[in-house]
Amino acid sequence: MSEKFDVIVVGAGPAGTACAYTCAKSGLKVLQIERGEYPGSKNVMGGVLYRKQTEEIIPEFWKEAPLERPIIEQRFWMMDKESTVTFGYKGLEWGKEPYNNFTVLRAPFDRWFAQKGVEQGVLLINETVVTECIVENGKVIGVRTDRPDGDIFADVVVLADGVNSLLAKDLGFHKELKADEVALTAMEVINLPKDKINDRFNLEENQGCTIEIFGDSTKGNLGTAFLYTNKDSLNIGVGTTLSSMIKAKLKPYDLLDYLKNHPMVAPLLAGGESAEYLAHLIPEGGFHAVPKVAGSGVLVIGDAAQLVNAIHREGSNMAMASGKMAAEAIIKANENEDYSEASLNRYREALYESFIIKDLEKYKDAAHTFEHHPQYFNDYVPMMNQAMSKFFTVDGTPKKEKQKQIIKGFTGEKGTFNVMKDLYRAWKAVK
Repeated sequence: MSEKFDVIVVGAGPAGTACAYTCAKSGLKVLQIERGEYPGSKNVMGGVLYRKQTEEIIPEFWKEAPLERPIIEQRFWMMDKESTVTFGYKGLEWGKEPYNNFTVLRAPFDRWFAQKGVEQGVLLINETVVTECIVENGKVIGVRTDRPDGDIFADVVVLADGVNSLLAKDLGFHKELKADEVALTAMEVINLPKDKINDRFNLEENQGCTIEIFGDSTKGNLGTAFLYTNKDSLNIGVGTTLSSMIKAKLKPYDLLDYLKNHPMVAPLLAGGESAEYLAHLIPEGGFHAVPKVAGSGVLVIGDAAQLVNAIHREGSNMAMASGKMAAEAIIKANENEDYSEASLNRYREALYESFIIKDLEKYKDAAHTFEHHPQYFNDYVPMMNQAMSKFFTVDGTPKKEKQKQIIKGFTGEKGTFNVMKDLYRAWKAVK
């Protein structure tokens, strides 16, 4: 390790590997360092991989990658204690090439993705912890690892070390994360025969479904739950912001058990066998929490840069796109032999011109709004379910009278003005 590299990438998740792969493909000498036993062993996500950003790195990757199912249906549940209001979209075009997105299991996918980087020339080192960046005259020139004689040097260091990036924090790029800027998600993989999955979710061979669940899934706290179909297993998980979890005195695995036993969810899991429990921190701070992402000799990408769209549950696609953009900035810096902050700032400029920052900016106030106004989950989701129950119950009451009762149910307790104010506040947060 005494030799110098063009690039050191810390982390072998989607962001880190996208960057390492792209750099190596261009001919740069790349070292990728992963703290886990292998890429994917420490990484967790709900299980959805988006096609476009992955294909921009590896064309037609779906022909060889270890994917589970192409998703043809996305459902959304507004769930109460014994009911749910459901809406969504099912499109058979999503089940044909080039597809829209897929369910995946991170361990096999990340391992495969990192191996594609190795095939391009990336030197991948596992079971190694980067303890700090080496800084000389204000420039990052390498990293220090927990191995004997573990100082390694490079022109550029890329930090893809996850949501709570201690390396970026040590460089002063971000402060300690606040409890309302990060969510804790507990997830379980449940084995279930393929034919049962197809029957219960109304799917055919090689078709997948995702369900995003709001309301009682988090006991009315800010957060979401999810249920995704794999080939012969299900991913089920639930998460809330740490601030909500602390305030409500919730434990993540208790919340997961509550979800699994919910009468709307339990029949879909019946007869399944637990295969794996996982827990993961997810950046939820959005636009306001994006740290400094470029410095002299260093870039920050993926979760380490807080690049997650919590409203649309997008993360892996943003991670890969940011990794690719960082690589393109490094390739240009290498051509010019200029690794200054001004040179590497091409990455920041590309990031802020992309869909990533534009989407985060669109929803910049959403998490704060729903966190500090719990009535959206505590009151309006149950009211929505009660309204649907009343309207679709045939009891001899004229439909016009039912409509009056439903409107009165929404406005009677809170008042018309407060309801309109809540609706306006929510619209403003997501418009």
